[in-house]
Amino acid sequence: MQPVLRLTAARGRPLYALVLAVVGVMLMAYTVVISTTEANAAVTLLSQGKPVTASSVENAGTPATAAVDGNTGTRWSSAAADPQWIQVDLGDTATLSQVILRWEAAYATAFQIQTSANGTSWTSVYSTTTGTGGVQTLNVTGSGRYVRMYGTARATGYGYSLWEFQVYGEIGGGTGCGTANVAQGKPATASSVENAGTPASAAVDGNTGTRWSSAFADPQWLQIDLGATTAICQVVLTWEGAYATAYQIQVSSNASTWTSVWSTTTGAGGTVTINAAASARYVRIYMTTRATGWGYSLWEVAVRSGGTPTSPTPSPSTSPGGPIQGGGSLGPNVKVFDPSMSGATIQSQVDAVFNQMESDQFGSGRYVLAFKPGTYSGFNAQIGFYTSILGLGQNPTDVRINGDVTVDAGWFQGNATQNFWRSAENLSINPSAGFTRWAVSQAAPFRRMDISGDLNLAPNGYGWASGGYIADSRVSGAVGPYSQQQWYTRDSQIGSWVNGVWNMVFSGVVGAPANGFPNPVYTTLNNTPLSREKPYLYLDSGGNYRVFVPSLRTNARGISWASGSTPGTSLPLTSFYVAKPGDTAARINQALAQGLHLLFTPGIYHIDGTINVNRADTVVLGLGYATIIPDNGVVAMRVADVDGVKIAGVLFDAGTVNSPILLELGPTGSSASHSANPTSISDVFFRIGGAHPGKATTSLVVNSHNVIIDHIWAWRGDHGAGIGWTVNTADQGVIVNGNNVLATGLFVEHYQKYNVIWNGQGGRTIFFQNELPYDPPNQAAYMNGSTRGYAAYKVADSVTSHEAWGLGVYCYFNVDPTIHAARGIETPNNPNVRFHSISTVSLGGNGVIDNVINTTGGPAQGTATVPSTVTNYP
Repeated sequence: MQPVLRLTAARGRPLYALVLAVVGVMLMAYTVVISTTEANAAVTLLSQGKPVTASSVENAGTPATAAVDGNTGTRWSSAAADPQWIQVDLGDTATLSQVILRWEAAYATAFQIQTSANGTSWTSVYSTTTGTGGVQTLNVTGSGRYVRMYGTARATGYGYSLWEFQVYGEIGGGTGCGTANVAQGKPATASSVENAGTPASAAVDGNTGTRWSSAFADPQWLQIDLGATTAICQVVLTWEGAYATAYQIQVSSNASTWTSVWSTTTGAGGTVTINAAASARYVRIYMTTRATGWGYSLWEVAVRSGGTPTSPTPSPSTSPGGPIQGGGSLGPNVKVFDPSMSGATIQSQVDAVFNQMESDQFGSGRYVLAFKPGTYSGFNAQIGFYTSILGLGQNPTDVRINGDVTVDAGWFQGNATQNFWRSAENLSINPSAGFTRWAVSQAAPFRRMDISGDLNLAPNGYGWASGGYIADSRVSGAVGPYSQQQWYTRDSQIGSWVNGVWNMVFSGVVGAPANGFPNPVYTTLNNTPLSREKPYLYLDSGGNYRVFVPSLRTNARGISWASGSTPGTSLPLTSFYVAKPGDTAARINQALAQGLHLLFTPGIYHIDGTINVNRADTVVLGLGYATIIPDNGVVAMRVADVDGVKIAGVLFDAGTVNSPILLELGPTGSSASHSANPTSISDVFFRIGGAHPGKATTSLVVNSHNVIIDHIWAWRGDHGAGIGWTVNTADQGVIVNGNNVLATGLFVEHYQKYNVIWNGQGGRTIFFQNELPYDPPNQAAYMNGSTRGYAAYKVADSVTSHEAWGLGVYCYFNVDPTIHAARGIETPNNPNVRFHSISTVSLGGNGVIDNVINTTGGPAQGTATVPSTVTNYP
């Protein structure tokens, strides 16, 4: 330290205060030099792919190896007992600096990080009794060949579960570093300077009497061009009194895309020696939190070369810095196929995914099977849970499969009522037997598909199914729902439609059967008043990934690609932040704030803050049922009251702490008109319970005007883990406060109060499917004041204009079959509030719905499972 340089009036401090501050800083620096030089080991990921063992595993699908495979979509989980452990053998003695635990929802509240030289005698280097789950980054000091997480108290009734167990440090005792400073005299730039006397070059001039200092704001950076790619082994920072408490060491080959190789949030200033092995031309210190009210100030930055460089993968939880770059890898769970591959090779790979996902209804796997443009033959792609099969052409006819894409229900004894969460998109299929089988229920869209032949929507053996949704698709032959309870088809072209059970709805479908509800059960609208197809991924002629955003259609009828390419806008993947599991809300929000769109690669995303979409026309696209779990009761995502946001392909899965809302479109009181460019959500799904005991008061709140809701399923779980009347609690599925909102394909089930509340004027719904909650323990628990139960669909008394077509409401009160619900639909009596084609059903006589709508329509009751219907109301 050179106190004379601090004795200036430039920052407005009294001179005597400066003198005292200098003395304090000098004493602090002396202490810090000793401690930080010894404590900071190299931050190299040592554990990935190393031998790993555990005290137990939950099942064969959650092995210990999954915690060190580098894939945040796989996990280790233990038996549901205390204590449990997982340990990794690093292969040699290592000096440790950091351990990162990426917890699944079943985390530890009390645990230790332990090290051992022999795998028998253990030393604790970290312990806590207040673990919070999520992503925990632990700075540790110790050494050993073996590293263990030893859990002693679980946060849930399940075992312990880790997506990744990452150990960072340095193998052996020395760095092999040279002593020469390869940064000295090299070009240096900075985000800002305090004044002309503190330039960036002063930090690399070899003179500890000169310094760089920044403006008084966060963040700031200092960057050095080493002139050529260099094997970096160590960075030494000599801080002036204005130091950083939170900062990173980042490296780059091009000064554009940066990788974090070291980070801290507990910086103490002084002289800090950081062992960080990498190979790069550019080195940057990226500073995010200041220790003082001034800027950041460094006397010197030294970069040393030598040793064996590595290219460590940055931890998303600790890499918020710098301008975030768009584009990048789609991750290991996007399986890409090429026409040059044989049918046998493709069959082997799709079978491997299906064998994992066929019955894994609440598992962690998420997959995309993506086919490049061209023609394929000789395989049957069976599609299991959380699997999307799609073509990478701009149009469905660009990818031709002479073979099969199949969903059946063999895993559930021929019953397809739980065939959820899977999709097919943008493919042309010439099926081997003349028909394609797509036996699905909710959250299983069939979009932009071209079928040469028939489409069978029932499982083999014609067991029950509870679908479903088709959009922008062409079927040359007959569509046979057979045992399907209900179905909605939009803006498509079909050869014919075979039959109906309770509620078959068509809008804008060429070849649809004539309207005939209730006998036959067809509700047919000639056009869809407003629609926008889901954005989709494709490859351009140069082999580059892009996202196509279809244009808005009014009074749509038939497929959007009938006369060539679908109209719309193409966006390069480089304009998207390509998120990976482990990314934090803070990093995602930084990318969105920079103007990037957002693409979620397949996986599960635990977030500890709200994702804020504030820019008009932002696209948020999930692949492979990317799943967002809000931790600590936060709102998962909020969208500002702006034009044209598109959200598609995302599953919001409520966390174990109650969230007030999962997705909010527009803040309370939104008032702008978006009629020319509405926000739209497509294939957006919500889940409360099933995978874990989730809680959320309301799943979807729509405050903005003119929103298009195109195919959602909001589901309070009736089976799986964490299920019960007081366990997976959720009041409402959807609340619409905005005016002129259109819902096409509204599936909302099992919520504990009104499933849908519509407060906005001018709303329209085409197709509504609902089951009331299965599990009220008795009638007293299921009362709306003096009224028995809650209607599934409630239009507020203040609404003067609303219209809906094709609504089905079912009850299955299996805990207490004597329960009644007074009505399926509740609405004000107004000639401009109109409903068409409504049915209510008691499934097997488990409960009664007294009226279809208000006091109109007879009761749905009895074991015959016969619908009560109202054709038009009023």
